[in-house]
Amino acid sequence: MSDINIFIKDRDGVSHNIKAPIDISINLMELIRLHELAEEGTLGICGGTAMCASCQCYIESSHPLPKMEAEEEAMLSEAFYVKENSRLSCQININAKLSGLSLEIAPE
Repeated sequence: MSDINIFIKDRDGVSHNIKAPIDISINLMELIRLHELAEEGTLGICGGTAMCASCQCYIESSHPLPKMEAEEEAMLSEAFYVKENSRLSCQININAKLSGLSLEIAPE
């Protein structure tokens, strides 16, 4: 198996069923950018270093995710529109365990 399905709701409320590769190293932010689900220049501004929170998303499913590191937690503490299920998509690498993951991209 080299692809899994991830369900992403964009900032316009449109849902997308995306095939995500698991045979290469890619995170959720890169997947969103690859499929152009956010306007150019509005997501992943820091390049995925957990320094801007522009890739914030809301995890809507109960998949096991990596533990939130201090940098991600600090960035989310300063971000707008934060919810209990907020994560930075740049900090979640895609793997087989995320098959069926559902998320919504947070507002700009």
